[in-house]
Amino acid sequence: MAIAATERVCFVLRLKPDRVDEYVASHEHVWPEMLGALSEAGWRNYSLFVRPDDGLVVGYLETDDFAAAQSSMAATEVNTRWQAGMSDFFQNPAGVQPDQAMTPLTEYFHLD
Repeated sequence: MAIAATERVCFVLRLKPDRVDEYVASHEHVWPEMLGALSEAGWRNYSLFVRPDDGLVVGYLETDDFAAAQSSMAATEVNTRWQAGMSDFFQNPAGVQPDQAMTPLTEYFHLD
């Protein structure tokens, strides 16, 4: 039986610089149902980092299948509500939710 390789995913997003503090504060108490949905969708070891001076957000997660994990989250009602609440913090084009604007980076080196 083959063991699925873990995908390590790193992505970037851009916050509105004047909303960084409020955005970070909104993550102090992430809804339990949102945390549960992420876990159920296969998001593991998920971290967010921010560069406060310009609003750069870097996210990192591990999953068995990132496309499937994204799709699973997109199908949840809690994610729809969460993304709607977060959308005003980001420099995304109108109508583009933050989870649709993730720009994955290409991994080119890894040391275990």
